[in-house]
Amino acid sequence: MNREFGYPAYGPDGVQSLTAVDGPFADALMDTSVIRLEAGGEKRFLLPGQECAFLLIEGEVTFCWNGETVSGSRESCFDGGAEVCALHVPRNTAVTLRAACPSEVFVVSTENKRDFPARFYAAEDIRNVTSCAEICGGTCERTVTTVFDDETAPYSNLVLGETYPLPGKWCGYPPHEHPQPEVYYYRVDRPEGFGFCCVGDHVYKIKDRSFSLLAHGAMHPQVTAPGYHMYIIWVIRHLPGNPWHRGPNLPQYQWLEKRL
Repeated sequence: MNREFGYPAYGPDGVQSLTAVDGPFADALMDTSVIRLEAGGEKRFLLPGQECAFLLIEGEVTFCWNGETVSGSRESCFDGGAEVCALHVPRNTAVTLRAACPSEVFVVSTENKRDFPARFYAAEDIRNVTSCAEICGGTCERTVTTVFDDETAPYSNLVLGETYPLPGKWCGYPPHEHPQPEVYYYRVDRPEGFGFCCVGDHVYKIKDRSFSLLAHGAMHPQVTAPGYHMYIIWVIRHLPGNPWHRGPNLPQYQWLEKRL
């Protein structure tokens, strides 16, 4: 069974299951899924022992937790981060999602024995950075949104963000690697659109709503087909005593950083 890439369908419960700590993609060390809600739909969560993050992909959702209620809306995930929003909660926190229109939410959870204040991240709270525009004639230009990481949420075992590659361009490039597992979830703006992802020396075709698991230090560059916009959710699981930090590219590719 392939344990690096998947094309899962939505179940009858409206859940697209990606990785699970007790499933074939257990190396992710986290449960990841996408929840589809119809207008008026509701989904409740209570995960003992696990922190959880909810990232709005598109639609309009009311997030309810600890007596607080905040609504977020996003017309399209291909907005370059203009309307991104997410809720991050500690273990044993009851969360309810209510949809005002057809909506999709990315959900990730992982074990965390630390308690911390729940936080709702609106677009103005989140870093949005255009990166690598100067490398290799602009062929690596993309926008990266970091919702939270080891600097802004040192109590978390997760890092959560989005990447918006431009048509025909690369992301995760120049190639890099890290021992901490990472999950990428892909959306493409047309059903026939595609791209390619390398996981180490293996190459997979990216389709709309596919995902990859990057584990055990595999490098993971990827490219978008010309004419198509791609949207990527990425989530990293810190390892015990070895948290993820943004690091350098692989030494053999660092010369590319100076090539204009």
